[in-house]
Amino acid sequence: MKAFRCGLRSRRLKGAIFLSILLMTALSCQTVPISERQQLRLLPEGQILEMSLSSYQQFLSEHKVVRGTDEARMVQRIGERISKAVERYLAQNNLSDRIEGYEWEFNLVEDEATNAFAMPGGKVVAFTGILPVTQNETGLAVVMGHEIAHVIAGHGNERMSQGLLAQMGGTALSIALAERPAQTQQLFMAAFGIGAQVGFLLPYSRIQESEADHLGLIFMAMAGYDPRASVDFWQRMSSAKDGGSPPEFLSTHPSGSTRIENLRELIPEAMKYYTAASR
Repeated sequence: MKAFRCGLRSRRLKGAIFLSILLMTALSCQTVPISERQQLRLLPEGQILEMSLSSYQQFLSEHKVVRGTDEARMVQRIGERISKAVERYLAQNNLSDRIEGYEWEFNLVEDEATNAFAMPGGKVVAFTGILPVTQNETGLAVVMGHEIAHVIAGHGNERMSQGLLAQMGGTALSIALAERPAQTQQLFMAAFGIGAQVGFLLPYSRIQESEADHLGLIFMAMAGYDPRASVDFWQRMSSAKDGGSPPEFLSTHPSGSTRIENLRELIPEAMKYYTAASR
């Protein structure tokens, strides 16, 4: 009888935990702008921004930031144009709370990796290794629009939320940090793609990558960059991939042919924003 009661209590406890996770999940669902996909975001933005800023500053301290060159100024110019266009869009649609507390920064880092990344809070970095593939300002706008889209869509928060739910049973971030700081830090590093050697990899899912392509195309068009240039850029990226190991920027992305086909389908939608921005 005692064993039965223990088993019953155990089942009730598991049931209560399951129900609490379901309730937490239901309350934490949010909608991604433009794509309108429902996503799970459990983590307080304040804590995410704090962890992001710390990791970003550490990254910059360990890498050479390029300053004062034409390329560095181009990165800054593109970032400011796209971020301002996005801010206007969010304000017009009562979505400014998605970037509350953001302080945009755009840096060029000396690194041969064909890569770029963005962190919560608006911290965006392009590596010098991607510039030969972007070739020009519009090509680089494709990359930066894509990375800014990851930030606006909250993909890092979503990925870490999924990790907390899977690995720690939905433990609150503050509790996870206090009780299992090393594991939580590793989860954060994985969620936001912080790599030890080349900076930031891209561990996002194919759904998130395709969504960043979609939003990124719209964002660059809002800023007055021709979205049709995205096809040429991704064709060049595919050629770089064919020449050897895939660039880091392509590590978990859809295949080149699939991406280009999807982009071509999205370009008419993006052109509406481009035409409006060019008036």
